[in-house]
Amino acid sequence: MLRSPPAADLTALKSIVGPAGSLESAGDVEPYLVDFRKLYHGKSPLVLLPSSTQQVSKILAYCNEQGIGVVPHAGNTSYCGGPVPDESGTQVVLAMRRLNKVRSVEPLNYSMTVEAGVVLAAVQEAAERADRLFPLSLGSEGSCQIGGNLSTNAGGTAVLRYGMARELVLGLEVVLADGRVLDSLRTLRKDNTGYDLKALFLGSEGTLGVITAACLKLFPKPVAFATAMVAVPDVTAAVALLASLRAASGDRVTTFELIPRIGIELTTRHIAGVTDPLDKAYAWYVLAELTSARAADDLNGTLESALAGAMDQGQALDAVIATSLAQRDALWRIRETIPEAQTHHGASIKHDVSVPVAALPEFVAKASAWVAKNVPDARLVAYGHVGDGNLHFNLSQPAGVTAESFMARRAEIQRAIYDIALAMRGSFSAEHGIGRYKVDELEHYRSAVELDVMRAMKHALDPKGILNPGKVLRG
Repeated sequence: MLRSPPAADLTALKSIVGPAGSLESAGDVEPYLVDFRKLYHGKSPLVLLPSSTQQVSKILAYCNEQGIGVVPHAGNTSYCGGPVPDESGTQVVLAMRRLNKVRSVEPLNYSMTVEAGVVLAAVQEAAERADRLFPLSLGSEGSCQIGGNLSTNAGGTAVLRYGMARELVLGLEVVLADGRVLDSLRTLRKDNTGYDLKALFLGSEGTLGVITAACLKLFPKPVAFATAMVAVPDVTAAVALLASLRAASGDRVTTFELIPRIGIELTTRHIAGVTDPLDKAYAWYVLAELTSARAADDLNGTLESALAGAMDQGQALDAVIATSLAQRDALWRIRETIPEAQTHHGASIKHDVSVPVAALPEFVAKASAWVAKNVPDARLVAYGHVGDGNLHFNLSQPAGVTAESFMARRAEIQRAIYDIALAMRGSFSAEHGIGRYKVDELEHYRSAVELDVMRAMKHALDPKGILNPGKVLRG
């Protein structure tokens, strides 16, 4: 049973991190208590800012011994409320921002070792300086931290080419609940020596251990790009076009993002500098990008030829190919600012679903039909990563309806959309994780066997339940 830490415990914890390593005034603690989407507002008597793995080890060992809950906190960009404490005021926050060193970059091994608090953009920049690429790319990359990215198994816009965050990790350093340090910071591509322990912690959202450092995969730095905004007749055509581009380019498609017409309308209306890329309005678009590490590759020619063939086959209706970096940035800005533009239309009920790529047209048809019948005045904004089957199927607040009455239907609407996705062997959480927000859904949709295995893992690694209590699994 976890307990509220008395003053003596708080003093002991502060002594581990030193005078600059803790926050306890209300104003200093407040930013760590509210999640990114402002769904939760917790309480905590203390925020700890360790600057080394050894300090994290001592903190967890003490909290485990005393039965004090610990909430790991990275860049606080989670959509599911994972990095904030609950309302009890009994949990301390473990903020990783001072664990921010790039320990090493090994260009010849195509790897780098970084601490958990390094901001994702800084990881990318360190790779860039070594003439390499770290391909994880997110809208929040200027503030999210790599430890948070790994603990939530982040996705992003390059999953089609490079995979999810877990596929970009060679080794981890993790502090267990009892303070022991699991050091598997190896940069090996081949290592069949028992269980893959690092896999336990990737995507576990700080409930099984606290990631303090990681060995990451690097890739050749792309030097050739070809980017296009393509109008397509429907989602079926978009999926067919993806297959055509992969074949025509030798599988050099890095990004393939679905954008509905309303996405263009919202961004051009609400985001400064965004313009409609085509002269005519279409129902659906895709943002497609090819990349290569060979400067001599004529990717624009490849893309132009492939799109001409796609138009002959009815897979594409119109297209614009970027001829400069500024044009490329302008096309990307449309996709990247859809979430921001949607906020101008009031409250939003969001779905981070995935289905097999081939099933996307069926999912969009069935889910859209359900919305049209049951929430006919809602503004449907369905966009996302066609290349990996992940769609952000969002409903914006209808005109003339209060945010409160619209959001009161959230559980009903989400259950219906999730049911459609799961009927297609899909997922209700493709890249945002579970956190606190989706605990009920995890219990509803995962099988009894899966939940038993998860609980067994949690009990084995964190028997007192001190790590991120109430997240992923119910306490």
